[in-house]
Order: sequence, then C-alpha cells, then structure tokens
Amino acid sequence: MSLNPVSVILNKYQLVGENYVDWKRNINIVLTAKKYKYVLDKICPEALKDDSTESQKAAYEKWHHSDEMTHCYILAFMSNVLQQKYQNMQTAFGIMESLQEMFGHQSR
Repeated sequence: MSLNPVSVILNKYQLVGENYVDWKRNINIVLTAKKYKYVLDKICPEALKDDSTESQKAAYEKWHHSDEMTHCYILAFMSNVLQQKYQNMQTAFGIMESLQEMFGHQSR
C-alpha cells in the first residue's frame, strides 16, 4: 500500500506555532502541486452580475472553488487549537495573512 504524499506531509508538518517557517514552505508545496496556490496571490474576481459573461462566471467559480480547497488544506495542516481559531475566516488569504502576523517573525 503506498501512502499519499499529501497525507504524509499532513501528518508530519501540522502547524503548532513554533514550526511556522517549515509549515509555510510545506503548505505552499502542496498548494502549488494541487494548483490552488494562486488564490493566495490573486484577488478574487468581481462578484457576478446579471450581465456577466460565461468566462467571468467560470473564473469566479474557479477562484471560489480553489479558495475553498485551499482553506481546507490550510486548516487540515493545523493543530486543533488553530483550526478552531481560523475555521470561520472567509478566505485562505485572510488566514495566511493572520498567520504571517502571528508567526512571521520566526526565522530558521
């Protein structure tokens, strides 16, 4: 039986606070591999309107799906205490920004 690489990383690198630098590197690797990392760098497309084109609708839906998946990966890579704190935050970017403020001062 082969292990899923994401599961291995999840089990080994949960964010507990003092491991923020390593955790961030690993979450970025997973999000890049899953093609979701762009939601941390790219602004959400404008809200849909009645006259939105199909491509605007598709971009909006894709971004929101990717943000939801990113949100889930980030939470899955955290300790239970941090999960409870961030589970209701609206965007993955918001979580990462808050974590950066809280733990970003750490260095290797």
